[in-house]
Amino acid sequence: MREIAFIKQNKEKWLEVENFILGKVKKNPDELSSLYINLINDLSYSQTFYPKSKTTVYLNYLSTQIYQKIYKTQRVKENRIKAFFATEVPLIVYENRKTLALSFIIFSLFVAIGMLSTLYDPEFSTSILGEDYINMTIENIKSGNPVGVYQSGSNWGTAFGIIQNNLAVSAKLFIYGIFGGLGTLYILMNNGIMLGTFQTLFYQYQSLGQSMRGIWIHGAFEIFAIVIDGFAGLVLGAFILFPKTYSRLHSFKSGFNKAFKIYLSTVPFIIVAGILEGFITRYALKMNIVLNLIIILGSFAFIGYYYLIYPKIVFQKTSKNFSQKTKS
Repeated sequence: MREIAFIKQNKEKWLEVENFILGKVKKNPDELSSLYINLINDLSYSQTFYPKSKTTVYLNYLSTQIYQKIYKTQRVKENRIKAFFATEVPLIVYENRKTLALSFIIFSLFVAIGMLSTLYDPEFSTSILGEDYINMTIENIKSGNPVGVYQSGSNWGTAFGIIQNNLAVSAKLFIYGIFGGLGTLYILMNNGIMLGTFQTLFYQYQSLGQSMRGIWIHGAFEIFAIVIDGFAGLVLGAFILFPKTYSRLHSFKSGFNKAFKIYLSTVPFIIVAGILEGFITRYALKMNIVLNLIIILGSFAFIGYYYLIYPKIVFQKTSKNFSQKTKS
């Protein structure tokens, strides 16, 4: 069947799904099951015969939206916080996984720019980090204590200040997505270049290994959360710029809701990162390197699993459960 004929034959069903998602019509369980099964069948057909078509993208989007809508009622019955982290956020992340990959790519490019610029321009690090901070860091390195900057202040004072600052940066990454994602890109650029510059400075003074033992104790959660909050801002920007078949206002509301939930999901990681920086990082070079690695690699594994692997597991489980229910 030609694609245009496929669209004409099924577009009324698809519009019915759209209206249900928008809340314009209500469906009883039997009607909803039939609607979902038909949509999945259409998606399967489209993926087979028109794999690179916009029709396939559109149907995939509809199927994602409808199962989230279907499970919304069930999630309300569960523990709300548990459902939020265990199901709701992972489904949103999976739905927007391409934007997540884009956030990682963009941030990595800015980190690379910071590294290369620092290597080839002696004055670059000073322009990014400031002369006083550079001089203090060099003095710490020469005195054999590269992570000395993390040892000033009280434990709780440092932790509270860091948490407050990082929550503010994360909120800006998300909210500045309202400018079509440009504001988010700007903050990702600043943080990426700063990170690349900072780590390269230690490399130039033969202290990269020691610095990483300290910085990444809290940095695993902190930096990863920055990328995720950048992802939230890019999601918001994408929904504003590309409303698809919805009105721009409805798309904005939907995008803001999803992006805000992504941002909220990073708050616990940011708080833990602040506590680690205030209480653990300052002792990084005194602890056994094995313990360093356990904390750093364990943190990366945990947050990486939650945002990169777990969403697909939830998506597959949710789809399978619903398919079983519709067949019974």
